[in-house]
Amino acid sequence: MNPATVSVFDLSPSEKLQRVEDLWDDLAATPESVPVHDGQKEEVARRRANLQQNPASGLTWEEVQRRIRARHGR
Repeated sequence: MNPATVSVFDLSPSEKLQRVEDLWDDLAATPESVPVHDGQKEEVARRRANLQQNPASGLTWEEVQRRIRARHGR
C-alpha cells in the first residue's frame, strides 16, 4: 500500500496514538503559534479571578493526583 494513500482511519490504535503524539510534540515546540480564542482567554481570566478571591479553593498537585487515582482505581 502506498503510504501517501493510507488513511489515518486505517492505522492501528498504536499507530494512531503515535501520530497524535507527533502532532502534539510539533505544536508544543511553538506554543506561541497555537491560537487561543477569546472564550478561552475569558475562561482563564474567570478562573484566575476566582482563585485570587478564594485561594483555598485551589488544589495541590498531590490532591489532584489523589482524586484522579481514587476515581480511576490507580
